[in-house]
Amino acid sequence: MQQRAFPHSSRIPDLPINQIIQGDCVEVLKSFPDSCIDLIFADPPYNLQLRNELLRPNQTLVDGVDEEWDRFSDFEEYDRFTEQWLSQCRRVLKDTGTLWVIGTYHNIFRVGRIMQDLGYWILNDVIWYKINPMPNFRGTRFTNATETLIWAKKSSEQKKYTFNYQAMKNFNDGKQMPNVWHIPLCTGAERIKRNGQKAHPTQKPEALLYRVILSSSNPGDIVLDPFFGTGTTGAVAKKLKRNYIGIEVDPLYIEVAQRRIESLPSMLLEDTELITMSKRAAPRVSMGQLLEAGYLSIGQRLYSPTREVVATLRADAQLSWNGVIGSIHEIAARAQGKPAFNGWEFWYIEDEFGNLISIDSLRDRYRTEKKLI
Repeated sequence: MQQRAFPHSSRIPDLPINQIIQGDCVEVLKSFPDSCIDLIFADPPYNLQLRNELLRPNQTLVDGVDEEWDRFSDFEEYDRFTEQWLSQCRRVLKDTGTLWVIGTYHNIFRVGRIMQDLGYWILNDVIWYKINPMPNFRGTRFTNATETLIWAKKSSEQKKYTFNYQAMKNFNDGKQMPNVWHIPLCTGAERIKRNGQKAHPTQKPEALLYRVILSSSNPGDIVLDPFFGTGTTGAVAKKLKRNYIGIEVDPLYIEVAQRRIESLPSMLLEDTELITMSKRAAPRVSMGQLLEAGYLSIGQRLYSPTREVVATLRADAQLSWNGVIGSIHEIAARAQGKPAFNGWEFWYIEDEFGNLISIDSLRDRYRTEKKLI
């Protein structure tokens, strides 16, 4: 299967863009050039074979993971396999790229150690809290309600990588996105089945991949999944106008993934609808510009969010407060007894109805009305 690639200025034309390659991921990755992938999401085998049959209270058999791809003779074999695929992923990852790996307590600690040994630098661990976990039927341990994702860059020296902070903050109702994600298991209509049975025992919910891809890639980027399974990464990548490359050893999974992705409509959205501009990237606007353009006026009072702090705007765009003169940042910090503070997030003005309006919103309005964005 091959689909039209989304535009990207640095895309390498010889890569199998928007295709699923059948084969062992280590051997397939060896054919890729160095530094060609923007983002990698890996959901490797967990090595979590059940030692005995597990029954529910109603005596029905729990459908565990018993596929050949999750079988390893011992920890040494699993570690060797993990080192091989992580090494190849690090080689093909761009110097501005990042990698995500998901696992359970069976394997994630071994994976994390090997990542660090190979030179990866861990940025975050993210806890996926399953709001509808499978209970512990034997009642001998706590219910396993979480999985861990490790997000890492290639090395500690890597200066740049994609993190769409503002998009994730908007996604979380204006608050910083925490590293605990409350997302249900993949169930219901989203769960893909073959002949009435689960097509894949560990299919991940699209909501999980949505956050991974939205947070750490941009439209047109290449997202690699070396354990493609039933194609969740490819499906979400297509929805967000990213290119994907899937590697999968099982032809039955490939068949399911191809049908799944081909059934999705082509996205007609403009890139501007998929990109959230960070405040740092927005055109700079100063208090002086707001003052000279009439968005603020000399002598106008500025208020803290609780109105406990009141300052006066001077003709030079500085603030006067309790006999102290300084910038919006300096006075905001002094008023709170802090060494530094972002004044754009502290000061407000009153409208004609007595409602408080953030000066940061005035700055956004200025950018829009002056066609700076």
